Amino acid sequence: MAGKIDLRRRMRIADAQYGEVVLAGFVQDIRVLKNIAFIVLRDLSGVVQIVFKRGSIPDEMFEEACSIPRESVIAVRGIMVESSIAKLGREVIPIELEVLSEASSPLPIEFLDSSVETGLSKRLDYRFLDLRNPAVSAIFRVQSSISNLLHEFFRSKGFIEVHTPKIVAEATESGASVFSIDYFGKRAYLAQSPQFYKQMLMASGFEKVYEIGPVFRAEPHHTPRHLCEYTSIDFEVSYIESYHDVMDIVEDMVIYVVDRIEAMCRREFDILGVKPPRISKGLPRITIREAYKLVESRGYKPVYMEDLDTRGEKIFSKAVEEEYGCEAAFLIEFPWRSESRPFYVMRKHDEPDWAYSFDLIWNGLEITTGGQREHRYDVLRSQCIEKGYNPDNFSFYLEFFKYGVPPHGGSGTGLERLTMRIIGLENIREAVLLPRDPERVKP
Repeated sequence: MAGKIDLRRRMRIADAQYGEVVLAGFVQDIRVLKNIAFIVLRDLSGVVQIVFKRGSIPDEMFEEACSIPRESVIAVRGIMVESSIAKLGREVIPIELEVLSEASSPLPIEFLDSSVETGLSKRLDYRFLDLRNPAVSAIFRVQSSISNLLHEFFRSKGFIEVHTPKIVAEATESGASVFSIDYFGKRAYLAQSPQFYKQMLMASGFEKVYEIGPVFRAEPHHTPRHLCEYTSIDFEVSYIESYHDVMDIVEDMVIYVVDRIEAMCRREFDILGVKPPRISKGLPRITIREAYKLVESRGYKPVYMEDLDTRGEKIFSKAVEEEYGCEAAFLIEFPWRSESRPFYVMRKHDEPDWAYSFDLIWNGLEITTGGQREHRYDVLRSQCIEKGYNPDNFSFYLEFFKYGVPPHGGSGTGLERLTMRIIGLENIREAVLLPRDPERVKP
């Protein structure tokens, strides 16, 4: 009978005490013997066994309990008691049962039975079911806590949170990797980063800003580390002496999260069967020229005056671990002419072929890119031309720098990549609720 159990009295399974309880959730499992039925009820906080005994409850309730399909949603009012038989040492004796939503059977994927392997693509097709797996939902509970810690960190450092446009008139990074859209008869783009707007706010005197939001890259990569839409952790800060000041903030940010995440998510890490890594202050800062030598000495031939490729980053990380005893390191002073380095990055004063730019590489994965920005209008405009761009296409951006801009720098970190490294995931799609890559645009 609909509505007979007052859901306003519902409590989480993990919070329920002995005595009368009102619980609701998914039917994870059901076992029916001759005169007894066991339902394992699951909500986001945990599981509990409900015991239906013929003769102790109305026959109608017993028959209804025996016929409920797996993953149906039910509500139960009953008595929580100790049990020497139940795995968790307690169980519920039902007083009332209500089926809130009956699941179709069979289920299109098996997401709880570890003996049945379901491929990631199929899991993503039925992500709404896949996310019912506590080990999958645990990833996003950890990620939520990572995000909370990031906000906490930036606010503690005096940063202002901002929200910049995601529909933009100009490409930020490179014209080859943007999604073009029709904007009322004009061409516009999905933002590759909030870069120009972060710098605009430095010109506006905001001094310290951060944003955690979506960015879009039209890159046809089919790898376990690339996405077409991801969440970027961006910040920009004024009055820096050098890009080392920016790296100090990135290092402090990562350590702040890593030092606190385990205490916040003990249950989630237990479910996942992992322990978060440890990172210490004072990460190595290694020039790309030194990195070329490190990887060459280990049998890998890098392309000089270019960024390290994926394999090069992995070899670099192994070298750093062997020589410095660290899982993470900053790779600094990239070639200014490299395609991956934007025109607005500041060049080294005494070696203009190299830039005040850095990546944070963690266990073979680039999680952060940043650097010092060029804040002098004439130099910035000439760099735009030297990189092959028409400055007229960036007139709104260049305008910021005509009226005084403090020396500044900043960075962008992928939330999903940070999640990968904290949890130890192999595929970035595991760290996204609904991944967008060259092959997937739904669900």
